[in-house]
Amino acid sequence: MLQESYPYYLANRPVAANRDLPVLDKYTGEVATYVARADQEAIEHGIEAAAEAAEAMRRLPAYQRQSVLYHCVHRLEERAEELAQALCIEAGKPIRDSRGEVQRLIDTFRYAAEEVPRLGGEVMELEISARARGYRGMYKRVPIGPVSLISPFNFPLNLVAHKVAPALAVGCPFVLKPSSRTPVGALILGEILAETDLPEGAFSILPCSREGADLFTTDDRLKLLSFTGSPASGWELKARAGRKKVLLELGGNAACIIDEDTDLDDALERVIIGAFYQSGQSCISVQRIIIHESIYEEFKRRLVERASALPMGDPKDEATFIGPMISEKEARRVEEWIDEAVEHGATVLCGGKREGAMLPATLLEGVRRDDRIYAREAFGPVAILSRFSDFDEALAEVNDSSYGLQAGVFTRDLYRAQKAWDELEVGGVVIGDIPSWRVDHMPYGGVKNSGLGREGLRFAMEEMTELRLMVIRTPPAVS
Repeated sequence: MLQESYPYYLANRPVAANRDLPVLDKYTGEVATYVARADQEAIEHGIEAAAEAAEAMRRLPAYQRQSVLYHCVHRLEERAEELAQALCIEAGKPIRDSRGEVQRLIDTFRYAAEEVPRLGGEVMELEISARARGYRGMYKRVPIGPVSLISPFNFPLNLVAHKVAPALAVGCPFVLKPSSRTPVGALILGEILAETDLPEGAFSILPCSREGADLFTTDDRLKLLSFTGSPASGWELKARAGRKKVLLELGGNAACIIDEDTDLDDALERVIIGAFYQSGQSCISVQRIIIHESIYEEFKRRLVERASALPMGDPKDEATFIGPMISEKEARRVEEWIDEAVEHGATVLCGGKREGAMLPATLLEGVRRDDRIYAREAFGPVAILSRFSDFDEALAEVNDSSYGLQAGVFTRDLYRAQKAWDELEVGGVVIGDIPSWRVDHMPYGGVKNSGLGREGLRFAMEEMTELRLMVIRTPPAVS
């Protein structure tokens, strides 16, 4: 179970400054533990320490950076069940899914360790004309410097890993603000990092208020901001970030096309997971299901039957599929959006009625495209059904969104698959599966309102580095 309290980590060291941040058990609503909250002075100290550690981190050889990451892999494996139980409590994530996220956390650190020696450069041929005779060039990647990392509540282990692991892999000191709703997993990671011989100031993990985190965005000593969260917050942070590089992963409104040749048994099982896994609180949760008219009624009937039977309840129960949303406030928001769509003529096929923070798997049809439940990111266990007759119409419907993170296309037609890849305005197209599928080393990120840049270990490492070129001239007398 959780400890009575947790310190924050400032310049590699635990600091039990206070017990000002209560962390709730998201199912019972009771306080599960207390966490130290960082104030402005602590954040300033953490940034200063990161800036001072930049040179030592830059000089850290590849084998030492790799050793730190492998240490994390080893200790995370040893503490896997502790991490899963903590995640289940602080996020309300069903325990089986919590164990799955812990495994992804471990995989992310392992893959980052494997990528360290691959962070190379290239020798360039510069003699492209007589003017360049005797010149050769080469470039390498160097760490961008101290980085600021802000992570969300919904994957509080693996999305922290997607920021921390690449920073360590390339040699960037960091300050991390985990979500105040789910800070415990990040602090356990801090405990593990504190066991290593990283240079002093290499990391600080500082739960704090949203207002107190202003320096994470505005301080010019930080050379990159990586933020995962809501579009409203993300674009506002970018506007205030100054000269630093900004990476944003801001959510989505993921669509999934079910074409006429689809294996319905297979698609049904995958869509159930995509739409309702961890109560739909995923940026790539299936929110819009666009079904060919020839199979619409059958697929709808089977999907409603399957969704209505999903076990909902205590996330600590091994049988639970749907646990609580992160808060009653968020569950109430989604319920309001559902009710709004119904007032405008939509039909609730199953679910739709909230009990506290619990909202059952909900399916709707006949939703207007200007309703909030269609146009915005629901971030709850809700999916909308619609039908199409022409594949191009289905592609156009997917693109009818201000978001563009990932899309799924169930089709056996190679040419339609290729057309979807060509035409869909998203960061990733998943053929034969749900848009919710992700493996942790692939490039991950979106377009339009879904953000800027890419995560996925090698791609995040590239974002956290800069190219440095060297040109060598060989004088004529030498050649």
